[in-house]
Amino acid sequence: MGLTASRRGDLGAVRLERFGYGGGMRGVPWWGVVSSAAAPVLMIGGWTAAASLQPRFDPVADTVSALAAPGAVDRWVMTLTFVVVGVCYVVTALALRPARTAGRLILITGAVAGMLVAANPERAGDAYPWGHIIWASIGLAGVTAWPAGAWRRGTNVPWGLRPAVAAVAVAVLLALVMWFGAELITGSGQAGLAERVAGTAQALWPLAVVLSCCRPVGASAIRSRNPWRGQPGREAGLARSHLAGDG
Repeated sequence: MGLTASRRGDLGAVRLERFGYGGGMRGVPWWGVVSSAAAPVLMIGGWTAAASLQPRFDPVADTVSALAAPGAVDRWVMTLTFVVVGVCYVVTALALRPARTAGRLILITGAVAGMLVAANPERAGDAYPWGHIIWASIGLAGVTAWPAGAWRRGTNVPWGLRPAVAAVAVAVLLALVMWFGAELITGSGQAGLAERVAGTAQALWPLAVVLSCCRPVGASAIRSRNPWRGQPGREAGLARSHLAGDG
């Protein structure tokens, strides 16, 4: 009887430590870490490789969409890059369990829209390729705004998901997207540069958030939040009180 009560107390203490003290807050599966790290590498590598295949291409003035447009040399390279990077975003969103569901869904929406950009390339002679414009706009909005829906409150929330950090991230990403939009409208000759800077920042932020979620909670931090840890009688009593409160 005493052994059973002790085991129950231990299980309750583990449950309290995990959910009441943040042990279950941090945790992204390994495949989420891989996908978040792969996205910026594949994006930068993809547009660099596609640009190197063109006889004439100005990476400062020309957008990456031109690399996937009909008439571009080996346009499949940039088209495949759009798709693979979009898949990486989707996988990262699925793995980012510590984030709120709204933010993860926004990121998935942006990723799917980005993949549809590949199916709606720019075309020569079409000043307003609406299919391309619509999906590109949705994609940019999704990968820019998702931190606003992903943040959480609490002392044990990973730094990448804290409200203030998420607000700063959205502000910076939005400023970069606005710079890109201004370059497209004014034709100042730096649209390609603005697009690459914005795209790189958008690809790096999910990685930063994932890494913040992977930081382990130290044992000392857990003990500081559970002063009865290591004292079986006290710990079991606290766990039973917690379980009774759940009931």
